[in-house]
Amino acid sequence: MTTPEQLKKEIEAEREQLAASVEHLRGELGVAAKLKAKLPLFAAGAAATGFVVAGGVGAFARYLARRSREL
Repeated sequence: MTTPEQLKKEIEAEREQLAASVEHLRGELGVAAKLKAKLPLFAAGAAATGFVVAGGVGAFARYLARRSREL
C-alpha cells in the first residue's frame, strides 16, 4: 500500500514530466509557426531560383545549338 508521502512524490514527478512535455510541444509549435509565417518568402525564393535555373538551362542549350551550327 502506498503512503500519502509516496503518493505526493509520484504526483510531483508526473507534474514535472507533464511540464517538460508541454514545453517540448510548445517548442515544436513555435518552429512550425515561424516557418508558416515565412512561407511566402520561401515560396518567392523558390520561384525565383526555379526561374533562374530554367533560364540558365535554356541559355546553355541555345549556346550549344549556336555553337554546333558554327562548326
